[in-house]
Amino acid sequence: MKNIIKILGISVFIFSLCSCSEEAILDLSPVNNISIEDAFSSPSLIESSMNGVYNAAAIGQYNSTNPNGGRGYIWGAAFVEQDDCRGEDVVNTATFYQLTYTATYDATTANNVYYWIDGYRLINRCNLMIEGVTTAAANGIISQSDADNYIGQSKFLRAITHFELLNHFARTYSTTSGATHLGIPYREVGINTQNEIDSELLKPRNTVAECYAKILADLDDAEAKISNTQLTKASKDAAIAFKTRVYLHKRDWNNVILEGNKLTAYTLTAEPDGVFDNNYANTESIFSILHASTNNPGVNAALASQYNRRRLVCISPIIWRDPSWLVDDKRRNETYDSDNNPDGMVFTFSGRKYTAKYRDGVNYTDAAPVIRYAEVLLNMAEAYARKTSPDLTESLNRLNTVRNRSLANPTTQAYTASTFADATELVGAILKERRIEFLMEGKRWGDIHRLQGDNLFPIDGIPAKIANGNPAAATFTLGTPYTGPLGVDAIPGNNFKFLWPIPQVELNSNPTLATQQNPGW
Repeated sequence: MKNIIKILGISVFIFSLCSCSEEAILDLSPVNNISIEDAFSSPSLIESSMNGVYNAAAIGQYNSTNPNGGRGYIWGAAFVEQDDCRGEDVVNTATFYQLTYTATYDATTANNVYYWIDGYRLINRCNLMIEGVTTAAANGIISQSDADNYIGQSKFLRAITHFELLNHFARTYSTTSGATHLGIPYREVGINTQNEIDSELLKPRNTVAECYAKILADLDDAEAKISNTQLTKASKDAAIAFKTRVYLHKRDWNNVILEGNKLTAYTLTAEPDGVFDNNYANTESIFSILHASTNNPGVNAALASQYNRRRLVCISPIIWRDPSWLVDDKRRNETYDSDNNPDGMVFTFSGRKYTAKYRDGVNYTDAAPVIRYAEVLLNMAEAYARKTSPDLTESLNRLNTVRNRSLANPTTQAYTASTFADATELVGAILKERRIEFLMEGKRWGDIHRLQGDNLFPIDGIPAKIANGNPAAATFTLGTPYTGPLGVDAIPGNNFKFLWPIPQVELNSNPTLATQQNPGW
């Protein structure tokens, strides 16, 4: 058991020791049914172990009773579905995401519990890769350059997973001066021995500032070490791109720009649906999670299943009818193939609007788009406008680069310098553009989280939403902003429900974190 357990996160590890009936969750075949020593005994097994790390990122495990029941936690599909449903720009039409959508979760709710568990499971796999290939290189099994490539990829995944967990379980960076408030435990040790367990149990939550410092250090190291250039595995460019997101949340505008300017090899696809027409080979995608017919989150999580075939989440009339989203914008285009399957940007069913970004409802092979160049451009646009001395020209250029490709007539519809009276209005347009461009790509919660207490466009808590269920077709009629009923009340920023609770299973096993639960839970 020890050899298999080592690939798990500390939460699952300790929980498993407490209940032999949970031993099934340790079975992570086929890659990990060998000892940890053997996993790093040859170049081919090391490559398989790295693939196992990506598999953990893509599939995860939804509960402790079904080891094969992964629902894309956390990078395969869950980050899109959970982050969307925490915001107001989608409507949960069924019961599937209702607890997330209505903020009626608690410390035992599976969605947020397994976000934490699978997040730390993935982090532990990353730590084991770092330790394993370090030893393998020292023993001459692989070259140092190959080891560095694996280390860099593992540090990238470790960094972005901590960052994603931080956005759900801790307050935003600017909540306290110096971000001295509690973040999450930043795990950098692979768990295998009792001594490692005992040591990790003593570690408290790091501060948010400490987490950000470690995240950025990991991403810097990833940028320096990775030689891989594949879209579906971490690359130098993926590390750079993700740093623009982290610095944006940190409100470090100069570094957003510095990192973004490094990425010169990318261009936007000619049409807004170009990324989704060919989501494994286009000029815009920087890092996406691979899915195949034999390896995907399945009918209960795959993006094309939830958002397309089963129609469990629709576009909200709140954003659909927003006047900033022009009526003839190409991101509203509806087209269908010869079998009447959606292949445009949206489709209509019973008058409601759904995304068509994820299209393979049979084999579920759509990539999960973690970060693409359009985000980097809008991150930079916002940073230029928010600088102490704003550069409105550079900001406007990047905003228009993203927006113009979706306009029916950019010559007359593009923003100009006279469109905005000042930097504040320009930032408002950028924030709205993010909601339109990244609709149903799992970006909305990150923006809600970072804009708490913002000096220009503050969001207080979780915005009010349209009621859980199927909105009436008439609520999608364009021409005026949506002003109809909102069936899910807003949750103020100071309400304890703004944050997810640390899972009860963690508190039961971890005496240190048991004293550091988020207030109110």
